[in-house]
Amino acid sequence: MDSHAALFELGQKRLAELRKTKPLREGSFQKKLEKNGITRRDFMIWSATITSLLALPLPFSTMVAEAAELSDRVPLIWLSLAECTGCSESLVRSTTPDISALLFEHVSLEYQEVLMAAAGDQAEENLDNAMKAYKGKYLLAAEGAVPTANNGTFLTLGSQAETGLSLIKRVAADAAAVICVGTCSSYGGVQAARPNPTGAKSVGAVIDRPVINVAGCPPNPANITGTLMYYIMFGRLPALDMFNRPKWAYGARVHDNCERRGHFDAGEFVTEFGDDNAKKGYCLFKMGCKGPYTYNNCPTERFNAHTSWPVLAGHGCIGCSEPDFWDDMADFEKPLSRQPVHGLDATADTIGAVILGVTAVGIGAHAVSSIFAKKVEE
Repeated sequence: MDSHAALFELGQKRLAELRKTKPLREGSFQKKLEKNGITRRDFMIWSATITSLLALPLPFSTMVAEAAELSDRVPLIWLSLAECTGCSESLVRSTTPDISALLFEHVSLEYQEVLMAAAGDQAEENLDNAMKAYKGKYLLAAEGAVPTANNGTFLTLGSQAETGLSLIKRVAADAAAVICVGTCSSYGGVQAARPNPTGAKSVGAVIDRPVINVAGCPPNPANITGTLMYYIMFGRLPALDMFNRPKWAYGARVHDNCERRGHFDAGEFVTEFGDDNAKKGYCLFKMGCKGPYTYNNCPTERFNAHTSWPVLAGHGCIGCSEPDFWDDMADFEKPLSRQPVHGLDATADTIGAVILGVTAVGIGAHAVSSIFAKKVEE
């Protein structure tokens, strides 16, 4: 892993290169912030927050701020494949635009089916022109799984009825980097769940390019924005985990930072939705919470302007940022203590030794055995 000094130097070189390029958008980012009532102080606080989110030292916050202001130099092509548009909604749906949403608007968005005004042949012409003008320089964001059965004919797009399989291969070939936004593009999602008649696969499975998976159904807007900021600052992908997710966002289990964790350790569980224990905010493990098996920053970042997330709202985590979650994590309202997970018999012992990573997270074997053996079977 690069030292912070080397990474800072890399960022400085990257931003110097961006300064030399011509803006692809009209109007400065600062003016857009002012137009929406966002002060310079608010912007610097946001920059510090993004810096912390990316697990970088505070001096990088000035670099984050400059990268945001130079983001209009980065061409972005966003493809929508087999998906529900929830990932796009997660990023842009806001009654009062925040800085992350404004940043997404400031980046030179060359093609995005949901947001662009063009349609039909004009839209396809815009895509082709952007690919030619920014060959090897544009950032590709892909949302949705890729149907591959029958040569991909289960997903055909545009006036020329090009398959999604053909489209993603064609556009990814000349992209500077590929970001898979959401679990569907990252791992196939619900489209790839059994029996998967369309042969849906992840983007990474059908292209011969490295990808970064911003998993979640949908992913947190902060994770999308943070990944975009990292690329703008350094011109490359961040450190990734074994499932190609950025470690700064998916490096800890949901369980580790959950506000109900204390109740788990104390053996205090909800046993029926709406019971007294639910009203007390007890642990939702017995109601099927998959937080112990899921890596994401939902408890710390939350959704809807940092307001809430599923567990805080009263329903267990369904493990949506994990590969094959639709199959492996079901039933979503029953614990996995006696069901196979990724080929393992997830008994209390194997949860403690394998799934939960006892030595890594500091839950002692005695604590695991006492909690699960005595409580899960009740």
